[in-house]
Formats: sequence, C-alpha cells, structure tokens
Amino acid sequence: MRFPNLLATKNGRLTAFFLLYVTEGIPLGFAATAVATRLRRLDVGPAEIGAFVGSFYLPWAFKWAFGPVIDVFSSDRWGRRRGWILSTQVLMARTLLSTVMLDLPQQLGLFTMILLLHNTFGAMQDVAIDALACSTLHEDERGLANGMMFAGATIGTMVGGSGVMFLSGVTGFQPTFFFVAACILAVTAFVVLPMKEAPGPVRVAVAGSKLVQAGREMRVFAIDSFRSFLGSPGAFGGLAFALLPAGAMCLGLALQSNLAVELGMDDDQVALLGLWSSILGAIFCVLGGYLSDRFGRRRTLFVYLALMSVPVFYLMNELSRFGWIMPVSATAENRPQVPAALLTALWIATLAYSVFQGLMYGTRSAIMMDVTNPAVAATQFTAYMALMNLAISYSATWQGIAIEAWGYPTTMMVDGIFGLACLLVLPWLKRTNGASNYADDLGPKRARGMALVLGLSCLAWAPYSYWSASFGAAKPIMGTLFTVVFIASALFLLASRAVLAESGGWPARLGAWMAPLLLLLYARYYLDAIATWLPNGIHAASFVASAQNAVAVVAVLAGFLMLALRSQPWQKMQVDSAVLA
Repeated sequence: MRFPNLLATKNGRLTAFFLLYVTEGIPLGFAATAVATRLRRLDVGPAEIGAFVGSFYLPWAFKWAFGPVIDVFSSDRWGRRRGWILSTQVLMARTLLSTVMLDLPQQLGLFTMILLLHNTFGAMQDVAIDALACSTLHEDERGLANGMMFAGATIGTMVGGSGVMFLSGVTGFQPTFFFVAACILAVTAFVVLPMKEAPGPVRVAVAGSKLVQAGREMRVFAIDSFRSFLGSPGAFGGLAFALLPAGAMCLGLALQSNLAVELGMDDDQVALLGLWSSILGAIFCVLGGYLSDRFGRRRTLFVYLALMSVPVFYLMNELSRFGWIMPVSATAENRPQVPAALLTALWIATLAYSVFQGLMYGTRSAIMMDVTNPAVAATQFTAYMALMNLAISYSATWQGIAIEAWGYPTTMMVDGIFGLACLLVLPWLKRTNGASNYADDLGPKRARGMALVLGLSCLAWAPYSYWSASFGAAKPIMGTLFTVVFIASALFLLASRAVLAESGGWPARLGAWMAPLLLLLYARYYLDAIATWLPNGIHAASFVASAQNAVAVVAVLAGFLMLALRSQPWQKMQVDSAVLA
C-alpha cells in the first residue's frame, strides 16, 4: 500500500503539520509528566527532578543555532527540510530506546544526558518543521495551520505524559519507552517518508567549507537579532518579556506532578489529571487568541497572566492550611494522612491553571509577532521563542531547589509573585505600525545600558561567592540566577563582536573568546564529580578550590569587558533603513 504525499493538498498539509507537531510534544510530555512522576515515586528529590526537567528545555533555548546548519547542510535528493526531519526523528527514537536498560534512580545522571541529546534532536526537528511550513503552506492556510500545529503539540504532550502513565499501569514503566519511540517512528513512516518536498530555489554554491558558511549565517543571525531586539521600545520590551516567566509557572512544571505523587495519587489518576488539563488548555488557547483579536492583546494578556497566579495562591493557601509544607518521601513510613479536601484542591487548582495558561498561550505568540520586524521575522521571532524556553528551563530548576529549601507554599508564593513581573513590561509591547517604527535612534543607548547591567551583574559574582554561605537555603537559587546572567552575557559578547566587527576594538575581539568561557561556568555545579575523575596525583579539594577561583576570575574579567564595551561605537547596530523598506 502506498501512502499519499500529504504536502500535495491543503487538507494533507494541515494534517501533516499537525502530526509533525505531535512528535514535538511527545518528548516534552514524557519528561515533564511521566518521567518526573516516576522519579518522585522512586524517591528522587524535587531539586533533582527540577534540574532534570530544566535541562530538558535547554536545547530549545538554543535552537536558533541550528537554523544555519540546517540551511547549509541539506540534501536536494532527500528534501532540504524533509531529510533533516527524517534523520532527527530516527535519532530521537534511537536515543530514547538506548535508555531502556538504565537503572533509575542510580543512573539518573546518564539518563538525563541521553534525554538531553534526545531533546536536542527534537529541537533540530522543530527548526526543520518550521522551515518546511514556511516554504510549503499557502498564505491563506497559515493561520489555521498554526492553530493545528499548537493543538498537535498539546496532543503530543498528552500522549507522552498521560498516555504513558495509563500504559505504565498495564505494562510497567520501562516498556513505555518502546511506545513513545513507536509513536515517533509511526509519524516518520506514514507521514514523513511519503512526503515529496517541492524543490526550493536554486542555491548559490557554497564557496569553501560548508561549516564556515554555517558560521557566516550564524553571524548574520546574531547581527539581525541584536539590531531587531534593540531597535524599538516594543522589540526591547519583547526581549525582557521573553526572558521573564510568562506568569506563574509551577503548576505547569514538575512541582504539580511531584505534589500529586506525594498526595497519594496513582499513575492513572495523575494521567487523568494531565489528560483533562491538556484538553482544557487546547480549547482555551483557541478562545484566548479569539478574544485577544476582539478586545486587544495587551488588555487580554494582562488579565490572563494575572489569573495564572490565582490557582497557585489558592493551592498555596490550602497546603498551608492542612500543614503540607515540606516534601514527603513516597517511600517514608508513617506518612501523614492526606485530607480528601487537599486532593480536591489540587484538581481544582490544576484545571483552573490549565484554563488560564491556555488563554495566555493563545495570545502570547501573537503579541510577540506584533513587535517583530517583518523584514527579519524568522530571525527575531525564533530568538524570542528560544528565550521563552530558557525562562521555562531556569524556572523548573529554581523551583526544584526551592521546594527542598523552603517547602511547597513558599515556593508557590514566590512563583506567583515573580510571575506577575512580566505585567510591568506589557505596556511596552505596542503593535508597530509602519516600517519606520521598527527602529529608532535609541538603539545604541539600549545596547550600552544592557552592557552596564550585565557587566555589573557579572562583577557581583565575586562578592556573592565570598558571602554565599550567608544566603542559606537561597544559595542554589542565586546560583541559578547567575547562570542566566552568564548565558545572557555570553550571547551579548558574541553579538557585540558580530555587530561591531573591527570597530569594536580589543573589547569586541576579546569578548568573542570570553563568551565560551562564560558558558563553561555551568560546569561549576559538577566540580566535585569532575574531581573524582582526576588522576591519583591531583588533590581533589585543591582542584575544586582552584576551579572556583577560576570561575571568579572569568566572571570578573567578563564584567570589566562588558563595561569596556559601553564606550564602543554602537551606532553600527542600528537597522539600515533600506532593510526596513
């Protein structure tokens, strides 16, 4: 039997992109719900689970880097985008199946690294699918197609989360890995393989190394993104909005599944809760987008984001009222009796949160499009989406740490309040009318201001590391905050080198070398583990102390380098008026 080429018809294209997005949602639902629930039942702590879920989103925060690689290294025979989708889906299945025999929780570190690689292939697939959609969908199909793509991702999350949970009650947890891999490969076999991607325009032959060409395209991406982000108040506000949590986030991450396990819900009950949450989220996403078109995006988004904190505060109050403060081991003897009213409160809070989060999702992407320069839309919008994934990653990480340090109610209070911070940015996110409004004369001033803030933040690492013990339970959370600072500073330095080129002088040249060192500072969390791999002649404690001093030196040097960049000729980062035409 020969399967049809779904790209040949309108209904086929809508179906194809719906199913392709299902494969994107499956691994996210599998990690955030099924695996997180399983780990909590195995008595893995919330901090470790939060770090696991947070690391899972990291590849999506850097997916913009895959674009030039996918554009340059492509095959006309297999399809410029289709070839990448095929290969990444097969690699997703293979990496997932390689974890079947791992022993959890003893091999959680290796499990996390393999699934991180698995999700890296998922992020690469997402870039290829979006590129295929841009080149294949007709203009009058794009609105409906985007709605169906989001619905597909929601269904995929439900399959990877609730579907796996239901199945594990029958087969056990390990066989569900085969189910998830089979779902991905089914789309590969029945959708991707029969596809016939239309030939794209004739490409200019790459002169020299394709890897060098990909590097050139990444440089262009950096320049376009940097100029677009700082070119107007709306775009700059969008940058801040993307980096902040989109409302309270804890009931959409591992905290909810951790709490469900501790309150005695079995896998079927957790799966049922996830099923209804996904259904409500998908329905209200469509409704939220419709209402935002009718009543204005900023006004409706303000309401949706504010409402997301309400169920969080409600559940926080109920947990405090019943005295359920700190995490309780799933295997502990003499576990406290769970009040039925507390389980009811979890259901009410989770479902209400899904409604408000769905309303938000249906509007957030649209408002980011409003502030995006159409001339560089792919570049700017992709970067916004990547930064939003970074916000999810650091939120999952700090919340896992905070639960063990402060308990559930305090963590939820901080999340609910911090989630409202993005409301302060909303007034900047005005729809831009007219190409000339996508850039103003204040871009250089914004660049200097960003260099100042990031520079001072990097310098703050030195006094913080000296007095870090005084932060007590908040110390790991401060560490997460500095991780975000170091990543943002590294990206700023790379973009500065690309934008300023030789006119940036020694600060820009040195910044290109300093950026990788800033990214490597993430290894500070693993110094003790690395010390165990050292040869016998090296003293582990001395190595750790020397490495910590090196971290401080890199942070301080990066801070001074950032301050030096403030005096450079930032006029070069302004968007050329010809580009806006």
